[in-house]
Amino acid sequence: MADASIHVLDMHTGGEPVRIVTGGYPPVPGSTILAKRRYVREHLDHLRKLLMFEPRGHYDMYGVLLVEPSVEGADLAVLFMHNEGYSTMCGHATIAMGRYAVDHGLVPKVEPVTIVNIECPCGVVRAHVDVRDGSVRFDSVPAFLFAERLQVEVPGVGAVVADVSYGGAFYALADAAEFGLDVRKSRTRDLVDAATALSAAVNGAVRVEHPVEADLGFLYGSILTDGRDRPGDGISANICVFANAEVDRSPTGSGVTARMAARFERGLVRQGEACEFESVTGSRFTGEVVSTSQCGARPAVIVRVGGKAHYSGEARYWLEEGDEIGKGFLLR
Repeated sequence: MADASIHVLDMHTGGEPVRIVTGGYPPVPGSTILAKRRYVREHLDHLRKLLMFEPRGHYDMYGVLLVEPSVEGADLAVLFMHNEGYSTMCGHATIAMGRYAVDHGLVPKVEPVTIVNIECPCGVVRAHVDVRDGSVRFDSVPAFLFAERLQVEVPGVGAVVADVSYGGAFYALADAAEFGLDVRKSRTRDLVDAATALSAAVNGAVRVEHPVEADLGFLYGSILTDGRDRPGDGISANICVFANAEVDRSPTGSGVTARMAARFERGLVRQGEACEFESVTGSRFTGEVVSTSQCGARPAVIVRVGGKAHYSGEARYWLEEGDEIGKGFLLR
């Protein structure tokens, strides 16, 4: 039993779980990070279900698997996993992994800020880890607004206007008021249903394509906001619903990146202008466009996102012989 166990360390960022695999996983071959992602999806998905699903996890569990880097200059490489499969980018997990890498000696500690280059499926992001308090800021991959003010028909609601923006993953962005909802006051269940319906409508209306990597070209989820999109409006609340209707407890790092890219493209925020975002738990991330860039032929921006992760425990999991239910199940 012990020989077949998987070791994990649990963290959370703003309430959103980060289950880090620290031992027991088979080697993951592949010459690129996307090849490794395909390999685990095709050959090791039973282990994702073992760790993410009940009885060891839950519907909204999130995990990280460390793999060998495939690009020069990366200090570590990670695959992200959740209730549906494997995402291309995860900001809340990147924040956790930056702190974890410094605390566990994966990179030499440098005072007062240690740089950790993390290879993600969407590319390399650079984490700036403040070793005094463990807070992290990361610089995104090139982010861009894909479709502006797209009008879609949502069954039972009617016409809804949304942006589609990329922040390492593609999101549909819409004001919750389009659905008659308030992200700070409405029931989470109603917000989840609205965001899920928005994702379906956008997928039916537009083909989401990444200008460089075909594997990155899919809508990951939808983010409903409070409609506040200018820095002068104050802290903006949002809820991100991704994968198979999974709810992010944090403000969503790649979502903040996508929102900042959309704001910048629409002229609502300037380079160097700091913004703040709040989640359904009340946790907050900062976001700032730090430079302009390119993603293929598309103009893009680099967004710096800041937050803090905390440790919550560690465990060793295994599957007892004959335990069919223990292979993993989900209830909603």
